[in-house]
Amino acid sequence: MDLLLSLKLAWRALARNPLRASLTMLGVIIGVAAVVATLAIGQGARASVQAQIASLGSNVIMIMPGTGGPGGGGGIRMVMGSSQTLTIDDVEAIRKECPSVQSIAWVVRAAGQVVYGNQNWSTGLVGTTPDYLTIRDWVIADGAAFTDSDVRNAAKVCILGATVAENLFQGANPVGETIRIKDLPFKVVGVLERKGGSAMGSDQDDLIIAPGATIQRKFLSRNFIGMVFVSARSAELINPAIEEISGLLRQRHKIRPGQDDDFFIRNQAEFANAAEQTSRTMTLLLSSIALVSLLVGGIGIMNIMLVSVTERTREIGIRMAVGAKGGDILSQFLVESAFLSLVGGALGVALGLVTSMVISSLAHWPTIVSPASVALAFGFSAAIGIFFGFYPARKASLQDPIEALRYE
Repeated sequence: MDLLLSLKLAWRALARNPLRASLTMLGVIIGVAAVVATLAIGQGARASVQAQIASLGSNVIMIMPGTGGPGGGGGIRMVMGSSQTLTIDDVEAIRKECPSVQSIAWVVRAAGQVVYGNQNWSTGLVGTTPDYLTIRDWVIADGAAFTDSDVRNAAKVCILGATVAENLFQGANPVGETIRIKDLPFKVVGVLERKGGSAMGSDQDDLIIAPGATIQRKFLSRNFIGMVFVSARSAELINPAIEEISGLLRQRHKIRPGQDDDFFIRNQAEFANAAEQTSRTMTLLLSSIALVSLLVGGIGIMNIMLVSVTERTREIGIRMAVGAKGGDILSQFLVESAFLSLVGGALGVALGLVTSMVISSLAHWPTIVSPASVALAFGFSAAIGIFFGFYPARKASLQDPIEALRYE
């Protein structure tokens, strides 16, 4: 019996009970839709996190003060950024003595209430040097950056993040205007281009950048550095740069062999790998749950096909009596189960695409539907139909024609 005839017979058999066939396909439809939507959410989240990590800048290395646990790998005794072990002299030494380093900027952070006219906004203050913008690949959308001279003289000038500019100036141009940060006047010299959310979910544009010496003297009253941003000359030189920085800082801080570093060094690759692993784990977990519903749909197909074999026992006997072989009966029922799963898979893919778009629109989650995920879900649904349909089909093909004809 050829495939075309098997498809015609399968269609006629399923069309006799359209409601039952539809309910049987429902489990496959839901399962495939769940797989497609889950993979779309996972891939979208992964791409979003990678883009946010890339927004840190190019070939970025971060140095933070802090002490590691015993042997360098145990529990952390002092959290990153909690100690006072990095100085401006360390930064200048790295700039001069580490050939793999292209740019370096030290950073201190504070927080404050900002006022302009009758508008006010609470935001973060970043004190740094002009190289910070270069390392972070952060473009000035309007105005200009402050200079090294502004840092040396602790000038009261600042650059606004896009979020701060919008909330304080309500669409007006801030450049050249004077704002008050904790009752101190600061002249706005520039506005940053929008970067969006960070990998941790915070708004990168909700900040004000000012000369580091100004923030230290006016708001912190201390000289230690909270963090150092370094840009390697190329991606290939990131690890050599880390080794050069680590060796230099250990030498400058008089750390003996076997002792823990009093600083932490992290790079984009570490953040990217951690985010990739987390995203992959969550996608795998959610996809596993979705696949369970697809397996339940397969069990539903097996159940209905067993019922169908029982109901059509006399039909099987008649077909065998007029010359049909066991293989013909096997292919007929196998095609029926595959037909159910394939149609259910196609409808499930369509539902999954719609669900992904709805989630992206309503929840504002990034979703990416790749052809590979669609092929995976559709192929798995086909495999489910064949796998769970084989036993009922084989049971039908092994019927004794005489007993089948006697069946009431």
